[in-house]
Amino acid sequence: MPLRTPLCDRLGIEYPIVGFTPSEHVAAAISRAGGLGVLGCVRYNEADELESALTWMDANTDGRPYGVDVVMPAKIPAEGSQVDLGELIPAGHRDFVDQTLLRLGVPPLAADEEKRDGVLGWLHSIARAHVEVALAHPVALIANALGSPPDDVIAAAHDHGMVVAALAGKAEHAARHVARGVDIVVAQGYEAGGHTGEIASMVLVPEVVDAVGGSVPVLAAGGIGSGRQIVAALALGAAGVWMGSYWLTTQEYTLGTGNGLRDALLAATSSDTVRSRIYSGKPARLLKNEWTRAWEEPGAPEPLPMPLQNLLVSEAHQRLMESGNPAVVPMPVGQIVGRMNTVRPVAEVMAGLLAEAGEAMHRLSKLG
Repeated sequence: MPLRTPLCDRLGIEYPIVGFTPSEHVAAAISRAGGLGVLGCVRYNEADELESALTWMDANTDGRPYGVDVVMPAKIPAEGSQVDLGELIPAGHRDFVDQTLLRLGVPPLAADEEKRDGVLGWLHSIARAHVEVALAHPVALIANALGSPPDDVIAAAHDHGMVVAALAGKAEHAARHVARGVDIVVAQGYEAGGHTGEIASMVLVPEVVDAVGGSVPVLAAGGIGSGRQIVAALALGAAGVWMGSYWLTTQEYTLGTGNGLRDALLAATSSDTVRSRIYSGKPARLLKNEWTRAWEEPGAPEPLPMPLQNLLVSEAHQRLMESGNPAVVPMPVGQIVGRMNTVRPVAEVMAGLLAEAGEAMHRLSKLG
């Protein structure tokens, strides 16, 4: 039985599998394999960096559609354009980070290594620059991780023939997205990696499907890492799935990372994640390790609001990643990490998902 829904015709893809990833190499491979690769833009601090990535995507997707994901609140926040954001970070927080790195034995950066400025893509102004870059490319879908994009962004995307998607952690969020003109709602359950809400996918997906009443397609996200789970999402009323964490142990992703991250992901079980505000200032699911436990100890400071928390821990994250120690890598990942125990090419991962989905649908067809 073919794994195909009306979403495939809407997006021009073969299979109703949307894959979010911070890697252009993974995103392109997902699109080439028949899904829709969606490139996360938040890590690009400069517009020309994203321009280069999308230019590469244009040349390496074999003419197949792809999407982008931005982090943009619907209401324009005051970013303190006249204020150095670094000055808003309390000295006590900086001291805590320094002392924690020392206690964990994390080495400093090499003397000739450039320190990163933090993920400025959390800022509204940078996210708008990401949108402007995307509008100049043949992007099929633009998704917003913080709900509905501003009205003018939705209008501009529609003018360029793009489909607009927005993530929702509650049914009422989904209804608001549709009212604002969003074309696809991503129902992201508690199990998901990165920024996520408090309702599990099994409960959330049908609630969101009912809330939008068939007016727009719903993608199920959170806890999906097998063909059986894809079929389950379709049974709950979703038109397809949105998968993020599962691509982190693909060959295309691990080639660009250190062994510490790869080894941490491969060894983790579904119990080895924690939902915390220490990564960005908003609740996000991360690998549970010595770094996350340090923030839970008595006397640890409360995480700062977005974007200050990410600016605070940016250099620390760089050092933790480059330490090569799997016990401290600061990585967002969902509970599906327990199934991510081999390194395989994206095409092989996709083939496995489709084969298992076919088997599950065949098995279900015999129940009647």
